[in-house]
Amino acid sequence: MEDDDYESLPSNAGLAVNMLAGALAGISEHAVMFPIDSIKTRMQVFATSPVAVYSGVGNAFSRIASTEGIRALWRGVSSVILGAGPAHAVHFGTLEAVKELAGGNQAGNQWLATSLAGASATIAADAFMNPFDVVKQRMQVHKSQFRSIWVCASTVYRAEGLGAFYVSYPTTLAISIPFNAIQYSVYEHVKRFMNPRNEYSPQSHIIAGGVAGAVAAALTTPLDVAKTILQTRGASSEADIRNVKGMGDAFRVIWARDGLKGFGRGLTPRVLTIMPSSALCWMSYEFFKAAIRTD
Repeated sequence: MEDDDYESLPSNAGLAVNMLAGALAGISEHAVMFPIDSIKTRMQVFATSPVAVYSGVGNAFSRIASTEGIRALWRGVSSVILGAGPAHAVHFGTLEAVKELAGGNQAGNQWLATSLAGASATIAADAFMNPFDVVKQRMQVHKSQFRSIWVCASTVYRAEGLGAFYVSYPTTLAISIPFNAIQYSVYEHVKRFMNPRNEYSPQSHIIAGGVAGAVAAALTTPLDVAKTILQTRGASSEADIRNVKGMGDAFRVIWARDGLKGFGRGLTPRVLTIMPSSALCWMSYEFFKAAIRTD
């Protein structure tokens, strides 16, 4: 008898396998690329101190390492690891369920089904992950007072209330829905082009994941700058930033302070973070899905 397609999971194990594979992939993705993500956050924050103004990835890396130590680039990683596993489990579980229901596993170009699956997955996952992301960015900023995620979370809650953890959620969805729809659609198209027999192929998964991540990251960077302002507003001493209430306010601050180029702040480190992390995430996901499936 021919071997089963590696993606053809038995009905009693499909959801659990997809969620576990997604959790392991998410932790792998975020932990490896975290220092570049820290640089992206620093570049997107509007800082008044000359020490905290960075002209590029290399400049930011050397300045942070020389003034704060290399460990500063890993500050907040525990928040991501704590949230990424469950959030990615929710993401990939929803992704596969909606893809199946919408007919995305059928032959042919199922772009609508894959886009719907990607968008649905991120709505569910971001609702869980958003507070962890707020804590992470508060710990990543220049001269952050926080070294513990619990101290950071409790301090933000006491000073700004529960809303501080979700003030960026609409903006996060405004990023993540198109990001994941674009990423998942590009991934599926590139994967099917490179791997038409739908076999387990690390090379095709890595390349497809990297291309998909780079395209989605570049197109959604302006929204990501707005999200960073919203999530770090409480750490700013400037009234216009502290009073930002939503995405529209954030866009006005960006335009007033930096013009059109402000919407591209952090583009390079964002792409450098997401392209390999997306490649790693999809490769890990496909590997774990194949490795832990039940025959």
